[in-house]
Amino acid sequence: MTNQLYGYRRENGKVGIRNHVIVLPVDDISNSACEAVANQIKGVLALPHSYGRLQYGEDLKLHFRTLIGIGSNPNVAAVVVIGIEENWAKKVADGIAKTGKPVAHFSIEGYGDLETIRQASWKAKEFLQWASELQKEPIELKDLTVSIKCGESDTTTGLASCPTVAQAVDRLVDAGATVFFGETSELTGGEHLIYERIASPALKDKFMNMYKDYVGEIESKGVDLLGSQPTQGNIAGGLSTIEEKALGNIAKTGTKPIIGVLEPAESPSNGNGLYFMDTSSAAAECITLMAAGGAVLHLFPTGQGNIVGNPIEPVIKITANPKTAETMKEHIDVDVKGLLSREIGIQQAGDILMDYIYRTVNGRLTCAETLGHREFVMTKLFRSA
Repeated sequence: MTNQLYGYRRENGKVGIRNHVIVLPVDDISNSACEAVANQIKGVLALPHSYGRLQYGEDLKLHFRTLIGIGSNPNVAAVVVIGIEENWAKKVADGIAKTGKPVAHFSIEGYGDLETIRQASWKAKEFLQWASELQKEPIELKDLTVSIKCGESDTTTGLASCPTVAQAVDRLVDAGATVFFGETSELTGGEHLIYERIASPALKDKFMNMYKDYVGEIESKGVDLLGSQPTQGNIAGGLSTIEEKALGNIAKTGTKPIIGVLEPAESPSNGNGLYFMDTSSAAAECITLMAAGGAVLHLFPTGQGNIVGNPIEPVIKITANPKTAETMKEHIDVDVKGLLSREIGIQQAGDILMDYIYRTVNGRLTCAETLGHREFVMTKLFRSA
């Protein structure tokens, strides 16, 4: 394994491992214009999504926080923002501009799609050519922000692939990196294990309030989550209760103290270390929120075989399920089934994953990237007004 890492150090000092120029719609009805710009200027990336009209309150705050966070992510070199209205497009662009990176915004009202596309395409071309000359420089593990989430879990996940990720999490935190974990509802039955590792009484209270609010909202609907939590895939893989699923989920978080508790899409402010972020357990939503918080690389253990990716944050998939490793091998970056057959030990599995982390940071495309998995899913809290 190479000991040298290379990344893009952005204007605010944050470090990315990819160099995207994105075209970001503020709202759903601006998707078409953004996609037209990306079709015209090859190499820029449009991020269409489903929301952004008549949202209010905390839902609207989360919407802006997510969009600004995605544009501010260190894997993004420059941003073209397009919205139907001038004021909201400017609000998103101004938030991104605080990082110091190039950003421009365009509104469709008063111009129409064709003129907006024309102007935005010229700016996207300028940004793309500028970004193409940026050079990577030597970086360290402490410069990275990494997120973790598991999906399509089964018994092999809790026994092997999640503990493998825990090896990486502990090593990353020891090296001074920042790591996010979340999946609030999937802590059920093991939430006390997370609570005990949180650094201060105030943060413990904040975490428990988040957890109780999330679970309380689910319970208030009077629904039976069996089939959703655990999913049908989880059940087929041998996880019959949410508690069993939670223990596997928690296993991947490692052993280090939790120094911060974040809102969805919130960037950390307590320094480097391990953070909990209040997120959905839905894969694409969770990774999108963590990318908006600044994560530049995602570790994703899976049992039955999840295929999710993200447009700006590379997703490394890890499995220990021999069937998944064979039948879905185009999706699997790291195969640690040898843990279950006792051909390798947990330290060696951690070494294998760390090698893939180094290679991905230095430019190796993940399976999800090569297959074009660019799932970008905004989280919506309320019905629209």
